[in-house]
Amino acid sequence: MTTHTTDRIVYEVEGHGDPVLLVHGLGGSSNTWSAMLGAFDGHRTVRLDLPGSGRSSRFDAPLTIADYVEAVRRVAAAAGIGSGRRVHLVGHSMGCIVALHLAAEDPAFVHSLALFGPLLTPSDPAKVAIAARGAKARAEGTAGMQAIADMLLETAVSARTRRDRRAAAAFVRESLLRPSPEGYAASCEALAGSQAVDPAAIGCPTLLVTGDEDRVAPPDAVRDLGSRLRDARVVILPGCGHWHPIELPDECQRLAADFIARADRQAVEAERRRALEAARSTAATFSRATVGAVVRAGTGAPARADSLNPVRNPVG
Repeated sequence: MTTHTTDRIVYEVEGHGDPVLLVHGLGGSSNTWSAMLGAFDGHRTVRLDLPGSGRSSRFDAPLTIADYVEAVRRVAAAAGIGSGRRVHLVGHSMGCIVALHLAAEDPAFVHSLALFGPLLTPSDPAKVAIAARGAKARAEGTAGMQAIADMLLETAVSARTRRDRRAAAAFVRESLLRPSPEGYAASCEALAGSQAVDPAAIGCPTLLVTGDEDRVAPPDAVRDLGSRLRDARVVILPGCGHWHPIELPDECQRLAADFIARADRQAVEAERRRALEAARSTAATFSRATVGAVVRAGTGAPARADSLNPVRNPVG
């Protein structure tokens, strides 16, 4: 694994193969994905800390979802994922919104979407609450961040995680305490100001994963989102809250690995079909040209200059 910085955005690169870009959510970082990286064996993973989060602590306020989309683009370019390369895009929570915007804006760039805790945008009441959390972090500093982390630990992870997966719960709390108060506040403002993309604009294969205790992306809302996408699979994880990659990393790893393998197979099959259709079209064109040349030769009509085997009839 190597760590890099571009435009004050820190990102990590690991492995070889087709690229996978991973985008964390509010209060997360590139470490959100650490426990499920095995899903991407045989691929090249690129994980970034969004501006205002993790090690990307220096940023220009205010932040917006459009800024995050641009940050992902800049990291992709810096990592050598140029035009013509398609990526598997993986998101968690707010990172799902970023991924959906990117897929809608640049469908040629996104091979597939694997989204954990997906939502198009928070509800209006949720946006008010998120903005209030940001204001609390900015006004109260470290003490405010501690109160926010403790509150979210009671509401954002499942009861089973709090009871039986204490290391996972501790990780979530530490992750929430990691951003600076100003970085967290700016991230809250970006999420509270987000707008939904049109699901009809998303054409790539999509995996939607949520938990049965996820209050941010409730199962019914995720099922509704899945019904509005062209090619989506919805999975509901039992005993899981909103921090799926941390609460149930093995299950998330299996789901992501199977999904990406399927998307890769679909891409190979689609390319095979395109090549076959092109070959058939070329063969049909040559066949028509040959028949036309023979017919014209037999009737004395002048041969077309673009025929396969032009024949000139003798004069007389």
